[in-house]
Amino acid sequence: MGSVIGDILPLALGVAISPVPIIAAILMLLSPRARATGTGFLLGWVIGIVVAVTVFTLLSSVLPMGDEDASQPIKGVVQLALGVLLLLLALRQWRGRPKPGQEPALPKWMQAIDTITFPKALGLGFLLSAVNPKNLLLAASAGVTVGAAALDGGSTALVIAVFTLIGASTVLVPVVGYLVAADKLRGPLDALRGWLAKENAVIMAVLLLVIGVAVIGKGIGSF
Repeated sequence: MGSVIGDILPLALGVAISPVPIIAAILMLLSPRARATGTGFLLGWVIGIVVAVTVFTLLSSVLPMGDEDASQPIKGVVQLALGVLLLLLALRQWRGRPKPGQEPALPKWMQAIDTITFPKALGLGFLLSAVNPKNLLLAASAGVTVGAAALDGGSTALVIAVFTLIGASTVLVPVVGYLVAADKLRGPLDALRGWLAKENAVIMAVLLLVIGVAVIGKGIGSF
């Protein structure tokens, strides 16, 4: 189980380092309904991660992956395909980065954050974690790794819990921190939001490049 956790850690960090959801969470925490929407977004984010990685783990567990200590060509092909897709996403992010002096383009729905309600925040958190293409690829990579390891039910649940905790940490920390010390965090959160908005494309391009290469390497090693 320890080796499986080690394999999924970079993937969980890839989910955690997602500037757009972090910016969305910060905007909600700076809105009039901060506590309700921030909590709803966090719950949706966590549920989405759990659902995505669990689905791919279950799908992977029924595929004929072969002996864990032997060659696993099916697992290798899946990981190679996922790695290539991550590299393509990295290229797309890099090419879409703002030019010098240009304001970064953020999703239009962020302009309506101040009017968002708890159910909408919950749904938005779920969509950004479970349906986002980048997170889907990372969850699929993690699911393939966990499913192919043929762990027992308790170990699988623990690995998924670790993946979820790490993946949700960057949204969990500001939301919980705001609930504890709202006044002290307004300034730092606003500064962090501005920096993430400016560097979003570069952060995601580098992150996806590194993880994509790592997943391709694991795929090659499965043959």
